[in-house]
Amino acid sequence: MSNEFDLVVIGVGMAGQNIARRVRSSGWEVAVVDSRPYGGTCALRGCDPKKVLVGAAELMDWQRRMTGHGIAGEMRIDWADLIRFKRTFTDPTPANIEKSFRGSGIATYHGEAQFVGPNSLQLDGETLTAKRIAIATGAKPRDLGIPGAEYVATSTDFLELETLPERIVFIGGGYISFEFAHIAARAGAQVTILHRGKRPLEAFDADLVTELVAATRSIGIDVRLQSEVVVIEKENDQLRVHTSDGGSFPSDLVVHGAGRVPDIEGLNLEQGGIEYTTRGVVVNDYLQSVSNPAVYAAGDAAATKGMPLTPVAVADGHVVSSNLLRGNQRTPDYTGTPSVVFTVPALARTGLNEEEAREKDLKFTVNFQKTEGWYSSRRTNEKHTAFKVLVDADTGRILGAHLLGSHAGEVINLFALAIRHHLTATDIKQTIFVHPAESSDISYMV
Repeated sequence: MSNEFDLVVIGVGMAGQNIARRVRSSGWEVAVVDSRPYGGTCALRGCDPKKVLVGAAELMDWQRRMTGHGIAGEMRIDWADLIRFKRTFTDPTPANIEKSFRGSGIATYHGEAQFVGPNSLQLDGETLTAKRIAIATGAKPRDLGIPGAEYVATSTDFLELETLPERIVFIGGGYISFEFAHIAARAGAQVTILHRGKRPLEAFDADLVTELVAATRSIGIDVRLQSEVVVIEKENDQLRVHTSDGGSFPSDLVVHGAGRVPDIEGLNLEQGGIEYTTRGVVVNDYLQSVSNPAVYAAGDAAATKGMPLTPVAVADGHVVSSNLLRGNQRTPDYTGTPSVVFTVPALARTGLNEEEAREKDLKFTVNFQKTEGWYSSRRTNEKHTAFKVLVDADTGRILGAHLLGSHAGEVINLFALAIRHHLTATDIKQTIFVHPAESSDISYMV
């Protein structure tokens, strides 16, 4: 097999898969390479397997909330069974993807690829050359830079646990820590979240985060703010986490939830003449490297305004493949990209928050309300639900929406659609929705 290609894609997550398949379908000679099993974070180590576990946590929460309101008896999560069920989604994926690639004529490689020139890569002593190279390597946990960091497990490790430890400490107050903490606590673990800042989940609305923290503490999770982890010690079979405020937390497992960075460190980008920063490969509006025109980047590996989310990576993949095939004509549009923290209840946002709207000097109204008294919350006895919607004072357009509740991850998509297509509050209020349905609540939110 020749080692010369029209395109080599580094990284076989959602962005890389889309690029490779679309370009190959136009007749290009394409190769893909990944140092890990094919599938990427979302399918194997993130969104999809996580949501399987979240489903079990949701069921436990329903049972707890409805006990005494028509539901009786006890339930528990069988962790080993749940992980086995999760693996029915993840285990077949790498082989299925590789088989599909080969069936369509895409060459498949495994290993650590490094640039050795503007158009060439070294892979296990083999050189691959290509007219174009696409970098779609995703993200990885950032370096904690503290003594004892070698004892810390990643989110990937958590999703592969055969048994659930009794005590778990999560470092950082981001979405990984909160999502996995809600799963672990409902499965019976004693859980602590240690966050160095005054406010966790900083990308989300402050008022709704406060309500989510209250919901988190109500199920027994110890959320510690302004508590920075400074050292982790191993004591026989347990770990001990020390914090800047003098705290000391014994634990059976410590999980990294303190942020992720582009996974580009080992690519030897300097040899490819590729400019990059801590945010990823520096690209122009067409997702093309500003320093090496043969290279494009997508998803978490690219320094763009897009959020580090799977749907953004997919959209970036479409942009890159289009520009590879037709020349630089298409640019990404991240308007109204929704984001969800799949805790129980879920926290969601799309569009602008109040701080961002003020920075743009926009005139807007804010509709904010806690909704535990609304029918959609009362019928399942939810105690921590709320919304905040920003509406442009002049045009009536929806500027931003922020939701907390069990259906937030679904309802937020309606607001994303409204923002993307410039719908107004009047447009929404004049729409006839199904009732009773949680999505119909948006008429009262605007």
